[in-house]
Amino acid sequence: PWKGWQIFWTYLSRVSSVTVFHEADSAAVSDKKAASPQGALRKIFMPEADASSFFKRRGKRAVKTQDEINAEQRQRLAADERRMEYHEEQSNEFESYAEEEHDEQDEHTRENTEQWREFHYDGLDPSYEYNRHTV
Repeated sequence: PWKGWQIFWTYLSRVSSVTVFHEADSAAVSDKKAASPQGALRKIFMPEADASSFFKRRGKRAVKTQDEINAEQRQRLAADERRMEYHEEQSNEFESYAEEEHDEQDEHTRENTEQWREFHYDGLDPSYEYNRHTV
């Protein structure tokens, strides 16, 4: 019975200490957020003059200039080139991996064949048991 109470009190003290530390930590975090609400708003909003000039530059349905079209096309071509290079690199890596695996398998087969030959060799020609002619 004593062990049960001891475990209970240990558990209860740990839970209460974790709760107290968690409340203190969350209070400290909320104080930091309350101290600078303008900092977060500055990241979201911009001055009115900047906003109006931003929307005057081009409306949603306005036609893109040729420079913008060319820049977007260059970005697309560069992305396609990077994608092709990546896939080519992946293909080359897989081919080299497959070639190494094939070479290892060939070496393993050669070793097994050589071991089989040494084990079955009895000094007669031909050295393979399945080639012998029975007399």
